[in-house]
Amino acid sequence: MAGGAQAADAQAAPLRAHHRYEQVGEVKVFYREAGSRDDPAVLLLHGFPTSSFMYRNLIPLLADRYHVIAPDLPGFGLTQAPEDGRYAYTFEQLAKTMERFTELLRLDRYAIQVFDYGAPVGWRLATAHPERISAIISQNGNAYEEGLSNGWMPIREYWRHPSPENRAAVREFMKPAALKWQYTHGVGDESLIAPETYILDAAMMASPGNLDIQLDLILDYASNVAQYPQYQAYFRQRQPPLLAVWGENDPFFLPAGAQAWKRDLPNAEVRFYDTGHFALETHAAEIGAAIRAFLDRNL
Repeated sequence: MAGGAQAADAQAAPLRAHHRYEQVGEVKVFYREAGSRDDPAVLLLHGFPTSSFMYRNLIPLLADRYHVIAPDLPGFGLTQAPEDGRYAYTFEQLAKTMERFTELLRLDRYAIQVFDYGAPVGWRLATAHPERISAIISQNGNAYEEGLSNGWMPIREYWRHPSPENRAAVREFMKPAALKWQYTHGVGDESLIAPETYILDAAMMASPGNLDIQLDLILDYASNVAQYPQYQAYFRQRQPPLLAVWGENDPFFLPAGAQAWKRDLPNAEVRFYDTGHFALETHAAEIGAAIRAFLDRNL
């Protein structure tokens, strides 16, 4: 009886997520890790306004066969980074921190799963070291102009004229009601959205100094759009295996952004789900099965 219990525990062990920190220069990166380090690695990069918590349901769906790592980006979650002014809160700097993080964890080759802000961080990792990227999964992580909805208009105005008035207008995206709306918009059954998601995000947003960090990152998001042609050239030239799993009711990143990959990656797999921006909150089982099958075919 005891031997059977031990065997069951050993079988379940890879599914358990470990919660760790890695010192990366001045940044103490929090991350979730599951699976055997001997298995192919998958790096999960979250977006705004959340953290690696968004992957809590996906990790166990992959960890019996893959080494899964989900860090909190600087400025998010439990990662501890210097205050604004001592650390450059730009997407280029976030990518440099994540690049060094992967090196310290000895991830020589890995697949990336990207979402929202995690996408431009992932695209920078891929273009800097294409030989390290084994496959790409994008869940509402954009790389094409046609993927940007009209919801970006106040932010585009902030990019063009970063005045105090436009910066104040963008603050509306940080309010608790707006954060909740990002989770619930386009969702058929809002009772599927765990309330701790947007409550945790709002609490983090309210931490001292974080609002300015987020406003700086939104301003710098213009650098990602400017680099879309560079990212698209990477897709064409390197032809990485790519799966797009998209909440088709996303108010920020339109389905056209997912369909656009077919121009540069004819073999890209594109799947849509009847849900919103945070598709994993309502469709983790379906999306997880699609990701697993994709990774099984390509890694």
